[in-house]
Amino acid sequence: MKKLFITAMIVARYVRHQVPGIHKHLWMWASVLVCGLVLTACSNDDDAVTPADEVEAQLQQMTLREKVGQMFYIRLESLDPSIEWTTYDDLANIKILEVTENIKRTNKDYPVGGIILYAWNIDTEEQLARIIPQIRQLNGNPLLCIDEEGGRVARIANNPNFDVKKYVSMDSIGRTGDPRNAYECGNTIGKYLKRYGFDIDFAPVADVNTNPENVVIGPRAFSGDPAVAAPMVTNYLEGLKTAGITGCIKHFPGHGDTKADTHYGYASTQKTWDEMLNCEMVTFKAGIQWGCQLIMTAHIAAPNVTGSEIPSTMSSIILQDKLRGELGYQNIIITDGMEMGAITQQYTSAEAAVGSILAGADIVLGPRYFTEAFDAVMAAVNNGTISEERINQSVRRILRLRLGMNR
Repeated sequence: MKKLFITAMIVARYVRHQVPGIHKHLWMWASVLVCGLVLTACSNDDDAVTPADEVEAQLQQMTLREKVGQMFYIRLESLDPSIEWTTYDDLANIKILEVTENIKRTNKDYPVGGIILYAWNIDTEEQLARIIPQIRQLNGNPLLCIDEEGGRVARIANNPNFDVKKYVSMDSIGRTGDPRNAYECGNTIGKYLKRYGFDIDFAPVADVNTNPENVVIGPRAFSGDPAVAAPMVTNYLEGLKTAGITGCIKHFPGHGDTKADTHYGYASTQKTWDEMLNCEMVTFKAGIQWGCQLIMTAHIAAPNVTGSEIPSTMSSIILQDKLRGELGYQNIIITDGMEMGAITQQYTSAEAAVGSILAGADIVLGPRYFTEAFDAVMAAVNNGTISEERINQSVRRILRLRLGMNR
């Protein structure tokens, strides 16, 4: 059975490369059809094809460029080299509401695994209904992502042109003490995101809000008590999942005990790992045990854990030793937005992309200069700085996520 399956995928790959002008989506659906026929014909075979077999077959068909593309989730503006911006207000004023020819032209050579839409990319229901199919046609078959936490970070709910339920904050839900309210919130948000065509919600916030001087998390967190926050996080995730949306807990290893905002510059926590285990890690461990598919990193430094001022996003101690090794997390690690000041004030887009992947990240979110970051990762593989097997490790996780969405 497995040999037949692999043979079918090899044939599909041959057709892809030998038939001039075959459209990438036609080839993709042909591959799916071939796999389906094989699976149906041999459904009673003891040597049945597993999801891991399917992932490996897909991986074998991909070029290095296609694999690297899957490791980038970006804003639409990153695909248009004519757009120059300095602040988030600049992006809001530019207001990209459709996939332009410039975007298509760049994307032809730079495939992407995901597109994140921001408030300035969303105007009305009609406009959103037009742009999402346009994004689906981009090279890389990108997943659709959004920050829709509820409360002050809600790209759709805070848009007056959308009639969806609004939430005051996650803190207000946490104060009820009833995790069912977190489930209802996640499920309500998940249902309208699914209806509009999204795949991933970068929510919920799993930070524990322990620092009253925190300017970036605050009421976005469910509580300052990890015992209260943990069941809220898992119930919110369950609500999203029931609605057909994949959630993402953030910001590892915890942004709740900081004073500064990583959007604009350096931020740090002074906690030791033992202190984190008794607070921040309670919520993240709960999310991991629940089965969360994505964990987003924080750009905060944790010098009493790593022994340096390096952002956690760039630290193999945080991502490999702690998150994967000690906590046993096996799914996708995605960076926070790499255009944020905590990264751009210290690293180029090239350095940040390569450094985060070397540290253990699977997906680089929102590099300041996307093509520069992409080219740097390609060069790093070609010169041996990053092995292709390291790329394959991340792409396997990403393909597993995609496969699960399609089942």
